[in-house]
Amino acid sequence: MTDLSGTTALVVGGGRGLGRGIALAFADAKASVVAVARTGRDLDELAAASGRIRAETADATDPEAAWRLLDRYEPGVLVLVAGAGPVMRPLQHQTWETFSANWNADVKIAFTWLREALLQPLPPGSRIVVVSSGAAIGGSPASGGYAGAKAAQRFIAGYAQDESDRAGLALTVTTVLPKITPFGEVGRRGIRAYAARNGETEDAFLQRLGDPLTPEQAGSAVLGLVRTDPEALAAGYMLTAAGLAELP
Repeated sequence: MTDLSGTTALVVGGGRGLGRGIALAFADAKASVVAVARTGRDLDELAAASGRIRAETADATDPEAAWRLLDRYEPGVLVLVAGAGPVMRPLQHQTWETFSANWNADVKIAFTWLREALLQPLPPGSRIVVVSSGAAIGGSPASGGYAGAKAAQRFIAGYAQDESDRAGLALTVTTVLPKITPFGEVGRRGIRAYAARNGETEDAFLQRLGDPLTPEQAGSAVLGLVRTDPEALAAGYMLTAAGLAELP
């Protein structure tokens, strides 16, 4: 997939943050981009930024929306970035409803879209990138079930790859785990909460994190993965401002 002209890239969660950067990167690479988000205003601004981007307002957790959009566009690239903002509280101040918020959103999105990609199926050779979180490895004690949900996304992506291989569908499924970044609502919530938890300012917390991962860097990284020979890809990567690092 070095030449993406004529390829449709469907970005679920493309309205803001890293998803927006990914959608714009594929549009710049001359792919036809379908950006899916719940908020129409974000999508309108994104579509205005590039004539190659088409906006679709939908609830990413809705199985009917997943079926309808994959059936309509038959994308050669599917990127799953959407998810819920975690409730930032220590464990004892969570309820089951707040703790499980990301299981009912992020995990359901990965399950729903990957299931549909296998059932339809997507065209042979299609690439799927599941954007999880570095919290899947490092944990996140002040965000309820967020870290566990992001780890579950990684497992589901692996299961989908296995089922594609078993059925001879020729799909490639890769998971990307971005480091926490202020360029997105989830990251900003986490930075605010952990700075307070540590008794430091947000600026001090960010300084300790080092260079922040930007939406543009995320877009370049995901674009690079899609252009890579599937035989050379790992199942998962950590993503920081320095680039992608293969996970064991």
